[in-house]
Amino acid sequence: MPNWLKDAVFYEIYPQSFYDTNGDGIGDINGITEKLDYIAGLGCNALWLNPCFDSPFKDAGYDVRDYQKVAPRYGTNQDLYRLFGEAHRRGIHVLLDLVPGHTSEEHPWFLESQKAERNAFSDRYIWTNHCFQPTTGYPYIGGECERNGTYLLNFFKCQPALNYGFLRCEEDWQLPTDHPSCIATREAMKDVMRFWLDHGCDGFRVDMAMSLVKNDDAEKNGTCAIWRNVRAMLDKEYPEAAILAEWGDPVRSLKAGFHMDFYLDAPGNGYNALMRDYGRVENPRNEDHTFFKQDGHGDMTRFLAEYLPNYLATREDGYYCLITCNHDTVRPRYNLTQQELKLAYAFLFTMPGAPFLYYGDEIGMRYQTLPTKEGGYFRTGSRTPMQWTNGRNAGFSTAPADALYLPVDTSAAAPSVAAQEADPDSLLHTVRALLALRHRETDLQADAVFDVVNARQGQQLFLYRRGALLLALNPSAEAVEASVEGGTRQILFSIGGGAAEDGTIRLEPQSFLVLR
Repeated sequence: MPNWLKDAVFYEIYPQSFYDTNGDGIGDINGITEKLDYIAGLGCNALWLNPCFDSPFKDAGYDVRDYQKVAPRYGTNQDLYRLFGEAHRRGIHVLLDLVPGHTSEEHPWFLESQKAERNAFSDRYIWTNHCFQPTTGYPYIGGECERNGTYLLNFFKCQPALNYGFLRCEEDWQLPTDHPSCIATREAMKDVMRFWLDHGCDGFRVDMAMSLVKNDDAEKNGTCAIWRNVRAMLDKEYPEAAILAEWGDPVRSLKAGFHMDFYLDAPGNGYNALMRDYGRVENPRNEDHTFFKQDGHGDMTRFLAEYLPNYLATREDGYYCLITCNHDTVRPRYNLTQQELKLAYAFLFTMPGAPFLYYGDEIGMRYQTLPTKEGGYFRTGSRTPMQWTNGRNAGFSTAPADALYLPVDTSAAAPSVAAQEADPDSLLHTVRALLALRHRETDLQADAVFDVVNARQGQQLFLYRRGALLLALNPSAEAVEASVEGGTRQILFSIGGGAAEDGTIRLEPQSFLVLR
């Protein structure tokens, strides 16, 4: 386990929407470099950059055309190398987004693979033997290539699946995972990783990490074997490099060699109950029982029922990480007030694992209802430009408004960094204080023990321990009291106020306490 992950707090950046330095309306690598002092000032000492490789951008860069080239709209490879160096100078590690399961249909590997004559890349992707033979059980494309066959897709139409083999081969066009061509695919992806690690990258967030081997079993043994092989390479050649899975199943991913996995939002799951228990944004229910909503009347039990078994089963293997949001998720300001967000972040930033703060969530950027852009669909509304000031284009770009990658939030209620800097009670200042506390107290960092003290159905009060610290959370509109072992405790941090005397903790409405 890389030592730096113990105290890591990640800031996720959607490059095209963060900061534009050349006035073309699209964020760029140099814009990230210019804002590194701001990021460090938040208390974030690690970055995750969404895809910045060359791409046709049919899926916002998750359709890679060249794994070893920065997309020209973001700058050059030299710009990215400079970002690595400037980040390291400030004590910030940088993860790139790796997409190993598929490429763009414009990738040179695919252009060779689709040729009629056999070549070194013919089996780099998954093909059937005939133009009218489907990839049974999987989405596929036919009729567009020289080759007499159809090819399997990993997700969108623009994303042909790379060939890591089939755990169970059921048709003659399916190759086993130990076939030389499938091993060559794995080794090619390791070479991509080596390229960026050699230039200063600190690791990778891995997109759709569970999607490699086809006809895999329920335990994902075929895919897990590949990641164990990759982890062995990293341990030998780059022991301080980290890999983070988009998997949502830490019992599989962490035991397969990933250092971290996410607990991601899904309708009805435990994470959803914390911040987004209102149904899908396209068709919300009339009721919102989100735990952190003041009048939501939710409780912690649904979250804990899923989280605790995963945490307990994997706490020796790696980190199960919580997020404020990400590029695929509706921003939490959609249904939570600034005060409710303070409590939600207080919880997220004091839990085990490495927390992830999505750009703009530190000021409560709002979700925007927008037409789809580059395959974003409903997710597009969470990918809008960062709001730095209350001036032109929210300080994101000098380009004309109609040239921006996405429109900025022009509402009078739109928050900005500049406005919140001037308000000592702002969400931004609360985030900074919380992250400073996390860095200061080792009992709040990634590997300190987590125990539930009080969590009951129908009750918003939640008490938990991190190491020797006791944390108390009351998102409701009513003051509450709870009896705990021990006498008077020192309050290290508070939101909303309260007291801890003679074995009784009193929490004011919408409050949070950290006690020693």
